[in-house]
Amino acid sequence: EIDGLSQNPARAVKALRDPPHLDRFISPEEAEQLIAATRRHANPMLRYIVPFLLLTGARKREALDARWEFVNFERHVWTIPITKSGKPRHVPLSQPALQVLDAARRAATRLGAAHSPWLFPNPTTGKPYVSIFHAWDQCRRSVGLGDVRIHDLRHSFASALVNRGMTLYDVKEALGPANIATT
Repeated sequence: EIDGLSQNPARAVKALRDPPHLDRFISPEEAEQLIAATRRHANPMLRYIVPFLLLTGARKREALDARWEFVNFERHVWTIPITKSGKPRHVPLSQPALQVLDAARRAATRLGAAHSPWLFPNPTTGKPYVSIFHAWDQCRRSVGLGDVRIHDLRHSFASALVNRGMTLYDVKEALGPANIATT
């Protein structure tokens, strides 16, 4: 659509292919190392965010944007009102996940964010974190896990479910993808 051009000068240029990425599953020992690293980090909420991701298989943004009003402690369920697929999802919360939430709530109170509606508020703003990459990157590298992406925690959760005998359908329901092929 540029004056003077009769054809696309880039028509013969082939699009670059995305490099293949390897899904990384972390072992229980690596998970413990990673959690220990988050406890040593200056970010006071990372020590709760990472275990919560490991225990629920949630996407990072789902956890960072999670609100207390969607956690039902009696039924042990966290409702994600709008997921990536646009539908609500109900995530069962194990006893360890509930313990993480309880500890996160107490930490938020100590940090002056007692009335924040978010599960993991940034103590500086009282709002959800915009990004936790820098803190995450420091923690994973400090324990020799520089190749682990935060989304790999979701993959590790799914792998743990399969290793415990759950069907792919059960894993799909736990993780919430729209298509079983994604699972």
